[in-house]
Order: sequence, then structure tokens, then C-alpha cells
Amino acid sequence: MLCFIDNTKKSVSLSLAQNIYSPIATQASEVVLPTYRLKPEEHEKFYPSKARLIAKQILESELADKVDERWVEEWTDFGDEFEALSKDVADKIKEGCKAALDVPRYKIVVQVAIGQMKDQGVKITSRCLWDTANDNYATVNFQNQHVWACAIVFGLYTD
Repeated sequence: MLCFIDNTKKSVSLSLAQNIYSPIATQASEVVLPTYRLKPEEHEKFYPSKARLIAKQILESELADKVDERWVEEWTDFGDEFEALSKDVADKIKEGCKAALDVPRYKIVVQVAIGQMKDQGVKITSRCLWDTANDNYATVNFQNQHVWACAIVFGLYTD
């Protein structure tokens, strides 16, 4: 049996030599080796500055015109409209980041919180266990006279 290794294609070709005493002809099969990478290529890294620009643009376009004083006054007990709005904004930010950033091995997670401006304070914190060399996050805040919003975009590298 002969074994040929081609390092450029990350594959192994196996071939059985024909035996004069055996009627079995030469067989060849290709086995593809796994491509484990422990860190992303330089052009495939998650850059928070790019994600921040995408999230800021989407937050401003979605919240600046949709949320007005009438809508906020009807907002009672964190209504379903704002829940749907925050989910919609998070989905748009996630899809925008996936489309604009070349990060094929990253898991993109987006968290959006929207609140009413009523002379009160809010602090949003997040804590994660991750690889500090490859994983990162971007935070964007938005506020107008009616609402505030905070979006956090996490980029988590998956091997």
C-alpha cells in the first residue's frame, strides 16, 4: 500500500498496488483532513470599530423616526411593541454585521435594550468568559427626547 500526502490540499491519497497474484485492480480514494484553526486570519478578525459603525447606523435609522411622543405615552408595562422593536433592531444589527464583516468563524450575538426617558438612570453591564485574543465586543448608545437604547454586539470566535 502506498500513501501520498499533499500538504497544499490538506488531503491524503491511498492507493493499493496491483498484486500479480490478485485480481484486484488499483484503487484510489481521497480522504479530506480536518482544517483546525485556533485563530482567525488577519482579514477575518472581528473589529469592534466596524461593528460599532454598523450598529450606530441601524439604531439611528430605526429609532429616530419610528419612536415619537404619542407612541411613548401609550407605552405601558413594557408593551409588546417595544419588545418587537428591540428584537427587530437586534436582528437587523446581527444581519448587518454578518453581511458587512468578513467573519465566517465568528458567532455574532446582539443584545438591545430600549427604555423610556423619564428622569431616571440605567446602567447596563455584561460579563463574559472568552478568549481575549480573538473575541471582542462593541457598544453603541442612542438617545433622543423620548427613548434611550443600548446595543451590544459580541463577536465570539469558534474553532
